[in-house]
This record gives sequence, C-alpha cells and structure tokens, in this order.
Amino acid sequence: MEKVDLLISGKEIVTLSGGVRKGRNQMNNLEIIKNGKIAVKNGKIHWIGRNREFRAETEIDASNKVLIPGLVDPHTHAVFEGSREDELELKLKGVSYLEILKMGGGILRTVRETRRASKSRLFKRGKKVLDEMLAYGTTTVEIKSGYGLNSKEEVKILEVINRLKEEHPMDVVPTFMGAHAIPEGKTEEEYVREIIDDMIPEVSKLAEFCDVFLENGVFGRDSSKKILLEAKRHGLVPKVHADELSYSGGAELASEVGAISADHLVFSSDEGISSMVRNNVIGILLPVSSLTLGNKYAKARKMIDSGMVIALGTDYNPVCWNLNMQIVMALGIYSLRMTQAEVISASTINAAASIGLEGKLGSLEVGKQADILILGVENYRQIGYKFGTNLVEGVIKRGEVVVNNSLE
Repeated sequence: MEKVDLLISGKEIVTLSGGVRKGRNQMNNLEIIKNGKIAVKNGKIHWIGRNREFRAETEIDASNKVLIPGLVDPHTHAVFEGSREDELELKLKGVSYLEILKMGGGILRTVRETRRASKSRLFKRGKKVLDEMLAYGTTTVEIKSGYGLNSKEEVKILEVINRLKEEHPMDVVPTFMGAHAIPEGKTEEEYVREIIDDMIPEVSKLAEFCDVFLENGVFGRDSSKKILLEAKRHGLVPKVHADELSYSGGAELASEVGAISADHLVFSSDEGISSMVRNNVIGILLPVSSLTLGNKYAKARKMIDSGMVIALGTDYNPVCWNLNMQIVMALGIYSLRMTQAEVISASTINAAASIGLEGKLGSLEVGKQADILILGVENYRQIGYKFGTNLVEGVIKRGEVVVNNSLE
C-alpha cells in the first residue's frame, strides 16, 4: 500500500478541476467529488478521488464536511500603520472620499503614520493581519505598497511585504503601488516623473505587479498609462484601480496596457467591460469596499454574462477593515447577485489567475499545492449563505495543518 504524508476524507470535495480561469457558465461548474479523499505528499496533492487506499502519516476524517481550495485574496493594502475610524463620521455626514483626501486625511494621513513606523513594527502588525486572514481560510494574499509615496518609504513597505512572504505560511504576492496618491507639496506631473525615474527601477526586484489609482482628482489617464508602461518595461505586470469612485476609463486603460486585472469597476462603461473581455483582463470586484464607501456595487451579472472572468477580494485597508473572504463571498451573493458556485470560483481559481498563480494553486488537482480548507457545512451551497460566523474548521497549507479549530 502506497504511503503518503496526509490523507483527508470529505463529504464534498470541491475541486474546480481544469486548472484554468472560469467565465460565464464555467463558474458554476465546481467539479465536485462526493465522499472522496485527497492524498498529500511533499506538500502537493498526490491523488484525489474515490475507492483507493493509502497508508498515511496523518489522517483527517472530514467525511461529514466540505473541502475546498484555500481562498485567494487578490487585492489588499495590508501593510500600513494607523486607523481612520474617525473619518467614518465624516462620510456619514456626506463628506466624500476625495474631499477627505483634500483635507489631508485619507491615504495621506496613513502615509504620514506609516512613514513614522519602523520596519519591525510594520512586520509585526502585518503578521497579525495575515494570521487572522489565515484563520478565516485565506491561504494566499496579494499586498500592495502605496503608503510611502517616495522611494525610501515604498522600498521599506515592499521589504516588509517580502519578509512576510519569506516567514509567513501564506503565499504572499507583492505589488508596487507608489501611484496611490499624490504626496503633499508635489504636482501630479512632478510625482509621476519621480515614480518613473526613481521608484520603478528601484522596486522592480521587490514586486511582481504595478498598480495605479486611476481616478478623477488623483492620477489621470495619461499619467497612469505612462507609469504602467514604464513598469512593464521593468518586468512588472500592470494592474489598475479602475472606475472606483467615478467613471475614469480605467477598464479601457487596463485593456490597452495589457493589465492582468482591473479592480473595483463600480462605474465602468459597457465598452470598458467589452474591452476587458476582448483582452482577457480579469475583473477583481471588491464589494466590502462598496459597502464601506456607501457606493454602488459593480455590475457583476452583466460582467459575467459578457464573458468577463471575475475574481473577488477584500480590499483590506485602513477604511475597509475586513480580513475575512467569507464576508466577501456573502456580499458577492447578496449584493452582486452571484450564485454560491460563482463566488467560490471567484475566490479560488479566478482569484489565483488574477495574480498569475492558477498553475500552482486555486483548485484541488494532482500536482498542485495542497492548500485545502475543511469547512463545517453540509454542502457547498451553505458557503456564503451561512455568514457571520467562521465556517473554517481546519486549514491545510502546503500539506501542513496550520489552523485547527475543531479537527479530529
């Protein structure tokens, strides 16, 4: 009898097999194995199916539970210092996000506090954030810089992100986002030149992606395009904060520069949606962000029906204080009108594709990394339907149990 490191049984094993991003009706095809097992060896899935016996170092009986791939959060701002709960009162009184920014609040306030923080303090805080995310079932996370707004501080943040990547059990993907706001005392033109001339060459070895906040009153279309094309020349893959607070042509720009994703998409035009479909740009939707901004929600149904590949993320940041992808999935159902199967696809294989990792993780298939969640639900349809409590009973990362809430 063959020996493996770990053997897990499950009532429903949601495999999402095929290993490729899912669009349209494919999002509802979860490729479920009933009453099956997963055999893990050397941190990877060695076998998955039914009616085969193994001798295992460790065996987990989850035969009355649901197994799914580890959740992937493809959009966070998880390394920062400070909190801005007092700004919530301003928002409730009708003060807009951009008005708060002009008052020296918003991102600029977080920048001041993050600049004062040491790398060790940022790392300690970031680790605590990732520990909590992991407890809720997120096994892979993208983290953006963007609270430094000069070369020295952006490098500092990216170095912290890379230390988290090295030392934390989760897979961590670093993104450079120096174009998050225009720092005090500089014009847009001056700061864009600094990003292009100084920052991008320095951070290109510390990040995998480059993101920009294309928005009226922040970075214009021309500036964003210049930054993204220069980043691309240095090997960074483009991403775009697109059409979050107003229509800005972000979806169209993401298509034009060959971005892997365009994120938010609340005010995107029909043409922008069509251009993303034509150019295979993934849409990352962030419904908790819309909730906290009192904003409209992205037109997820139109996007899916148009053929766009949709992913979901938390947008965890100082004013969107949610670390839990399970809440995102619930809002995906109730606010974006996605099915339970669609939110699972959007939070696993599609989210992995939006950060270039669909070949490594995001589905339960032989040869892929053994990132597995054990959920205390009766079937997959209860995921997102039951919310407000943590459904995770166990988290397996690279074949190791890293969270054990109630495993036998």
